[in-house]
Amino acid sequence: MVRTDGTYETVPLRSDSIAIGIVQTRATGVDGDAPAAGLRANLDYLLGCIDKAQQFGGRCDLLCFHEFPLQGYRLGWNRRQYLNVAIEVPGPEVLEIAARAKRWNCYVAFGCHGRDPSWPEHVFNWQVLVGPQGQVVDVHWKQRNVRGMFPGAENFTTTIYDVLPQYVERYGWDRVIPVARTDIGNIAMSSVQFEPELFRCMALKGAEIICRTATGGCEWEDMRLTSYHNSLYTTLVNNSLNTAGSSPDFFEESAARNDWVGRSAIFGPRGEVLAEADKFETRRRAVIDLRSFRARHRLPDVHLALYRHVFDQYRERYDAGLYSSALPQDKLEAFKHFQQHSRWTHYW
Repeated sequence: MVRTDGTYETVPLRSDSIAIGIVQTRATGVDGDAPAAGLRANLDYLLGCIDKAQQFGGRCDLLCFHEFPLQGYRLGWNRRQYLNVAIEVPGPEVLEIAARAKRWNCYVAFGCHGRDPSWPEHVFNWQVLVGPQGQVVDVHWKQRNVRGMFPGAENFTTTIYDVLPQYVERYGWDRVIPVARTDIGNIAMSSVQFEPELFRCMALKGAEIICRTATGGCEWEDMRLTSYHNSLYTTLVNNSLNTAGSSPDFFEESAARNDWVGRSAIFGPRGEVLAEADKFETRRRAVIDLRSFRARHRLPDVHLALYRHVFDQYRERYDAGLYSSALPQDKLEAFKHFQQHSRWTHYW
């Protein structure tokens, strides 16, 4: 998975320079009991945003959307409602997005709530990449959820860490931190936050562009430092400020006054800001000379011998695989589940 000479696996580029577009749009939560109309409306809106992004201000080889442009997000969804809103990949919604990518000869990266018949009752947070041939290029599972963020509640979507033994048995270790090798560069995708070790591993496996997403907020510097610490390109796409009435779970004024919406950006290998959005719906674009970057780029120079003994002694707050035998039905059950299995004296 990692070469020892500082180089990494690639495929030939379609052109020397690559244009990346970040498309910052609203997040509109669909009805968890009857999601069809909301899904259709959000899909049509996303398709229209792809068209708008490609028609003005220069074409893009890669368009990046936020974490949940299709389903949005509602705080009160239980497992049954999550399963209602989740989609399959490939499924009709994804195929329509892929067809639009083919029309514009580009790649489109976006997040979604997903489901898979081979994982019954599980709901996933997936990042999807579709390509110019109208196909699904890759699907990257979220590696882990941040815990202790919400008072008395926890996200209960299934991440890789939650079913790690079964995941590795089915797909192998290489798919735990996957890198898609495309003709516009090596792309890794994730909605994980506050875990620099993950993005360092992506870099060690040859990622050149890391597409990071959020919905409902993120730490901007966490995203920028992904580039600064690993000498690669990072895209951040967060949702925009919603239009009035489209976000029933949140006060719009609090969003407008704080930094948990907007500020999507593209960062260069030194952490420099190549493009940045404000809080409103928009597209921002940057052109990068990927061929020149690739010619001089090497894997991060990590002195692992200094740190291995510390990591070998560290034990996680809770073990991997806690969703292998039990699936919480809502956020309160999830909180109690992790609280009961916490290794630390105080859960949070």
